[in-house]
Amino acid sequence: MGNEENATGTVTTDTGADAAEGVSTLAAGTVVYPIAPGHRVNVRRGPGTQYGIVRTLPYGMSVPVYCQKPGERVSGPYGTTNLWDNIANGQFVSDAYVKTGSDGYIAPRCD
Repeated sequence: MGNEENATGTVTTDTGADAAEGVSTLAAGTVVYPIAPGHRVNVRRGPGTQYGIVRTLPYGMSVPVYCQKPGERVSGPYGTTNLWDNIANGQFVSDAYVKTGSDGYIAPRCD
């Protein structure tokens, strides 16, 4: 078992470990969504793999989605999409790796 970076720049490893399946809410009422189990997802400066990597999310991570923006089309465990989720100021992950329960927008469009 080893890490592999696919064409989208997402690092994947077959660990057999499952992340939390449900959506959670933080104490302040912020909803967080789980990243696909078995994936360490690269966080980028913008909505596409041409943007620099800010950090890589660890296995089992859940993230808030503050807004969403169209960008590069990416295929992942939750389908193929051009939506990118803003998880922090200047930090985006492809919605194809976030279990939002929807193929469309679940948050406002980013400016």
